[in-house]
Amino acid sequence: MTAEGHAILQEELKNLKTIERPAVIKAIASAREHGDLSENAEYHAARERQSFIEGRIGELEDATKRAAIIDTSKQKGKTARFGAKVKLSDEDTGNEITYQLVGEFEADIKKNKISIASPLGKALIGRDPQDSVEVQTPNGMRYYEIVSVRYK
Repeated sequence: MTAEGHAILQEELKNLKTIERPAVIKAIASAREHGDLSENAEYHAARERQSFIEGRIGELEDATKRAAIIDTSKQKGKTARFGAKVKLSDEDTGNEITYQLVGEFEADIKKNKISIASPLGKALIGRDPQDSVEVQTPNGMRYYEIVSVRYK
């Protein structure tokens, strides 16, 4: 995982532990004061939220403890590897887009960060500029040319 991705996960973990967890505990206590828990929607919603928070805390603790943090600023070369920003040209439309290859927990398509475990990520790893890649998508096969690979 990148140092930036690790910091984001650490911040989310801190928020869950210091803000979300105490808030949901208060919500459960407040809902209990309303009486019969079997028909108390507030109580059940708060318990579901608590379950989600505790699950996410466990997931983030595990991910951050096991993470190998890679400093992408020290990487060089033109071959696509973890941390690379890869500019692609869609061979059918000519549209260009740049994706950064990141770990599973960092992937965010809205920020153009794709997992190295995704179909496109797997197709890009080890490739160089001017290479063509084909990727099976839900809308059929897509063909891309790698325009550039950079690490900064």
